[in-house]
Order: sequence, then structure tokens, then C-alpha cells
Amino acid sequence: MPTDDEVVETAAQAAENVVFSRFDASEVEDLDVTVSFEDDLLEVDVYLNAPDARRDEERVADDAALAARSAVDDLFEE
Repeated sequence: MPTDDEVVETAAQAAENVVFSRFDASEVEDLDVTVSFEDDLLEVDVYLNAPDARRDEERVADDAALAARSAVDDLFEE
């Protein structure tokens, strides 16, 4: 069973990986990934500001949050 810290770290890393796989670091003005895991409840919030990028920031932020949840699911399946 993973620790709470492992869950939070896994989720945050997965979210950041999605963002930086779609945007160059120079395009991202602000990225805030907030993850909490309490009482077996995972909450992931991704705020992304990349105003000069061609991709939809909101969609990428949503995809990043989904990837974070999926990574945690995989962690618990190990």
C-alpha cells in the first residue's frame, strides 16, 4: 500500500509530465498542480497559463488531472 506522500508525488509528477509533453517550458507562464490525498480521497487541481501557446490550456489541464488520477490508480494496482 503506497504512502500518502507517494500518492501525492505520483499524481503531481504525472500531471506535470502531461503539461510539459504538450508545451515547451518557455510557453508556460504559470503552472500550479495541487494534489491532496486524505481518507482515500484524491483531489487534483491543475491550473495552467500558457497564453502564447497554440494548444488549449484548459484541455491540457484537464488531461493532466486525468493522467494524475490514472497514475495513482496504477500505483494502487502494483
